[in-house]
Amino acid sequence: MDKKAILKMVDHTLLAQTATWEQIKEILDDSMTYDVASACIPASFVKRAKEYVGDKLPICTVIGFPNGYSTTAVKVFETEDAVKNGADEIDMVINIGDLKDKKYDDILQEIKAIHKACNGKILKVIIETCLLTEEEKIKMCEIVTESGAEFIKTSTGFSTSGAKFEDVALMKKYVGKDVKIKPAGGISSFEDAEKFVELGADRLGTSRLVKIIKG
Repeated sequence: MDKKAILKMVDHTLLAQTATWEQIKEILDDSMTYDVASACIPASFVKRAKEYVGDKLPICTVIGFPNGYSTTAVKVFETEDAVKNGADEIDMVINIGDLKDKKYDDILQEIKAIHKACNGKILKVIIETCLLTEEEKIKMCEIVTESGAEFIKTSTGFSTSGAKFEDVALMKKYVGKDVKIKPAGGISSFEDAEKFVELGADRLGTSRLVKIIKG
């Protein structure tokens, strides 16, 4: 794949706690310059970012981030607020403790509630693969498929590790045909990005590929 084709699959991301508007603006400018899939930024910047970019760039934000243990009501409110402020895509974190407790229906109902709150916008479900057993990863592929969410996503980038090739391969095997896959966290080269795409990734969460192109 050429680099432009890979960049079209990138959610160019800045989610650092210290992020300033000037840094977010740079992410937005670079996202438009290099024609990426979206800019993924903290929810507090969504309204200002959408006013800045208009229809030139999809804005993505994160919900229940990074730990996932907010109540469903809080996550739903966060989602509604983000969509009202102009978010085009929502990346939510599941309640990992519920998964460990095998509270599968609670997780399913939460994802469905957040998907409904997206009001037609794209929902990506972050399962934080580095904290899960293989059995739990497979179970989440089934739950996300049943939920109607558009994407399953590997990682927040804030835990013990990010995306791994074997996790994307496993997701490709177990998610439904309509569910897309987003590895995120630690994608640091175009070679790695291409390998993820070959394994079945549809979107890539990273900030490094644009930085590489910029030199």
